Amino acid sequence: MPFAQPKFLMALSLAAMTAVVSGCNSYKPAPQAFNQATIQPYSLDSGDRLRITVFDQPSMTNTYTIDQAGYIAFPLVGQVPARGRTLQQLSGQIAQKLRQGYLRDPDVTIDVDRYRSIFVMGEVGQSGQYAYVPGMTVQNAVAVAGGFTPRANQGAVDVTRKINGQVITGRVNISSAIIAGDTIYVRERLF
Repeated sequence: MPFAQPKFLMALSLAAMTAVVSGCNSYKPAPQAFNQATIQPYSLDSGDRLRITVFDQPSMTNTYTIDQAGYIAFPLVGQVPARGRTLQQLSGQIAQKLRQGYLRDPDVTIDVDRYRSIFVMGEVGQSGQYAYVPGMTVQNAVAVAGGFTPRANQGAVDVTRKINGQVITGRVNISSAIIAGDTIYVRERLF
């Protein structure tokens, strides 16, 4: 009977190790929509700063920031919803509002002056908020944040992204593209 207790402890420790390892592998990879968001036209959101030009109207040509509610305050027409719209959709919407008694045939063009920030956390040299640059990858973002720490899992990272108003987190490799507003979390490697 003296051997019954060590066998029980061995079985219990094996079950605990299996639970820990299976818990690490239960994280699902990024869904299809997650990756498709990187090739879609840029979708505006809070924090983006836009350069809006109305041809032959210097008093309306200026930079405007999308507020927390997702609107820009534009002269003459007031609050214009911008969240979730593309640059073309927003310029068409502003032109339509200006046609309603303000300008005969407004020509509105919009460029992104400054993209909303990305956030890099976890096992990096300097966690924090950083400027987004179009075409940025996870590896570029980690480099801007001071690179990986010696304990970092350099194979895959977790990226949290807002898609169609829904916040989704997925695991991607370091060569994956990111978009403005993403939060990148570099995990610690197990061994």
